[in-house]
Amino acid sequence: MKRLLTFLIIISHAAACNNGHDEADAYGQFEADETLVSAEVNGKLLRFKAEEGTILEANQQAGLIDTTQLYLKRGQLQASREALQARMPNVASQIKVYDDQLEAAQRDLKRAQNLLADKAATQKQVDDLQSQVAVLKSRKNASLTNLNDQNRSLVSEMNSLEFQLRQVEDQLEKSRIVNPTKGTVLSNYVEVGELVQMGKPLYRIAKLEQLTLRAYVSEDQLVNIKIGQEVTVRVDKPNDAFQNFKGKISWISDESEFTPKVIQTKEDRVNLVYAVKIKVPNDGRLKIGMPGEVLFNGSDEQD
Repeated sequence: MKRLLTFLIIISHAAACNNGHDEADAYGQFEADETLVSAEVNGKLLRFKAEEGTILEANQQAGLIDTTQLYLKRGQLQASREALQARMPNVASQIKVYDDQLEAAQRDLKRAQNLLADKAATQKQVDDLQSQVAVLKSRKNASLTNLNDQNRSLVSEMNSLEFQLRQVEDQLEKSRIVNPTKGTVLSNYVEVGELVQMGKPLYRIAKLEQLTLRAYVSEDQLVNIKIGQEVTVRVDKPNDAFQNFKGKISWISDESEFTPKVIQTKEDRVNLVYAVKIKVPNDGRLKIGMPGEVLFNGSDEQD
């Protein structure tokens, strides 16, 4: 229904345009590359600068959603992380105790073995020292295994906390409503103090420095146009005159579409037409929804 209404507007405009000027090759309406900006988190809208008609720069902050609970959660997670770090065992320092004891026991064993060779020590003394070295090695290995198990468990908890912290940081960042592209705010849908939810539309913005005329051509006209081709675009002005603009074809549909027989193109009442997009620099005189017409080989100069 919306497309049919657009076609009827185009036809009404086309019928009024044949008043002594060159007949247009195609007719259409101006549209803009619009961006719908939506909330990415839930919360109360604290600040909002996207008033209708406001020009916003790319990456400009356009508003802020309440972050109090997120800051509190981040503080809690940071405290938990510090507590975990304090519980992390120092494996190297604890194992060093066993290494020092083992080194001393091995020195005593070597000394006893030398004394035994000189018959100054007994075999039992050597055996006792060998047992002591074996026990120390066993204790060291058991302690190392236990410490590593503790570390793995704590590291797993730490990784979970870090993941949660990154989630909170991401939500804090998304609480800042950052405008994605330079343009003019066409409409907004919220007010300061309103509770917004993730996905709720906040405002709609478009680049108005350049508009797109979406027009329709017949299959026979396709051979005469190409992407990048410069054309003349004109719109009505008072006293049955035209304002002329230079445009450039930026897109040609590769699929035809059925249209009502009332649609007027280069050849009236064709069954199939192809959509064409024409980029037109806008000095402020062109508006979204305004009808326009195209001369593919027009020689009129821009007004």
